[in-house]
Amino acid sequence: MPGLVTIGLLVTASMVIGVYGVRAARATTPDFLVASRRVAPGWNALAIAGEYVSAASVLGLAGLMLKYGIGSLWYAVGFTAGYVVAAALVAGPMRRSGAYTVPDFADYRLGSRPIRRLCAVIVLVIMWLYLVPQFKGAGVVLHLVSGTPYWVGVVLAGAVVTVSITVGGMRSATYVQAFHYLVKLLFIAVPAVFLVVRAGADARSEALRVDVTEWSRPLLDIEGAGQPLLATWSVLLATTLGAAGLPHVVMRFHTSATARTARRVAVGVIVLLGLFYLFPAVYGLLGRVFTPGLGTGGDTDTVTIVLPGAIVPGAWGSVLTAVVATGAFAAFLSTSSGLLLALAGGLTHDLSRASVPRLRRAVAAGALVAVVLSLPARSVDINVAVGWAFAVAASTFCPLLVLGIWWRGLTPAGAAAGLVAGVLSATGAALASVVTEAAGAAAVLLAQPAAWTVPLAFAVMVAVSRAGPPPPAWAERAVLRLHAPDPPHH
Repeated sequence: MPGLVTIGLLVTASMVIGVYGVRAARATTPDFLVASRRVAPGWNALAIAGEYVSAASVLGLAGLMLKYGIGSLWYAVGFTAGYVVAAALVAGPMRRSGAYTVPDFADYRLGSRPIRRLCAVIVLVIMWLYLVPQFKGAGVVLHLVSGTPYWVGVVLAGAVVTVSITVGGMRSATYVQAFHYLVKLLFIAVPAVFLVVRAGADARSEALRVDVTEWSRPLLDIEGAGQPLLATWSVLLATTLGAAGLPHVVMRFHTSATARTARRVAVGVIVLLGLFYLFPAVYGLLGRVFTPGLGTGGDTDTVTIVLPGAIVPGAWGSVLTAVVATGAFAAFLSTSSGLLLALAGGLTHDLSRASVPRLRRAVAAGALVAVVLSLPARSVDINVAVGWAFAVAASTFCPLLVLGIWWRGLTPAGAAAGLVAGVLSATGAALASVVTEAAGAAAVLLAQPAAWTVPLAFAVMVAVSRAGPPPPAWAERAVLRLHAPDPPHH
């Protein structure tokens, strides 16, 4: 019952903060999508970190460490390094483009409505791939702490996020996500420190000893395929380049007043993420000592929730479990908020004429589809589904943004060919990894396809652009505008 109480308090506080955000909201499309570009840098960095630290970070990373060992920390490295790429290559120019969404940018840079619609469809693919593990995590956590059926947590998370976003858009999401980051950091970090102390010196030594042979080669061997270097390289490509192409991440840069502010926000996010990722590793390492059964047939995604009770039995264990579960639930809610906003933008702003009522209906429709997809997805590893979303983003929007910003030679035909090649290869590989029994390098290249799908998308964009007619004269002016200095502010 403590878990139900604390999660109930979190949901109530989130709704109250969301309603507070409504007071400052305006009934306009720019305000709904990007808060009229007036979010303060500190709030924005907290909100982006809150949005980004998802079920994959809170539950999935610890579960992967339990399953595969210390090499799984490469996921955290990639998740954080993605913002280095975003700050260096994408944040400033994207803000100068004046676009709200990735399809907006494609329309601005390439002057092509079909490419805008193609990008909008890819947004939907990425967002639903990313939303399913969030709602799955909510269902699993609520079931663990209260015994309610799995579907209850899925539906509850969908309903809470839908209400919060439909009433206040980006402003409500910003305040709620900043609050959720602080909740996640406090509710995951404090129990982690307590569990390390309570576990005792012998258990701490055993946790490190379990991985001692892996510290010298901290590489990720997915499903025992025997290709740790290839798997690690592919995971790093997907997580690092995928972060720079995630639609809800890109949309966040447009809430800043200037390009310089957008870059400052990205640097702040790197600091906040680096701080948070210190703690899921604790649950994974201690879980290998106290809950080894989860790694040999159980649901590894539950280790963060199960571990406190295994180390501290009784009432205090229940309290710690409730605290950690609340931090995990905050992750699902905050990430889902940003994903639904980007999804609504793709359904309305990019595919048809946008208005606030349409955006609100799109949020509800997008959440409903995600809930329906999440109900049969209980057995899917959270990080697997999130990894697919990152792989698709890395294979589509990352090449589009990097080449569109830094190479004037990109043409609509080249962009379209590269986007189609990237989305078909990445999603096709993910589906093939589920329905086939590949082994060795083939298993890695299907389960983590970024190692070949990202170079393929870049190569196709460049080759088709060079083979066709040159870009129009205005393309050079469009690129120059992306790199022009910010006007002075007084």
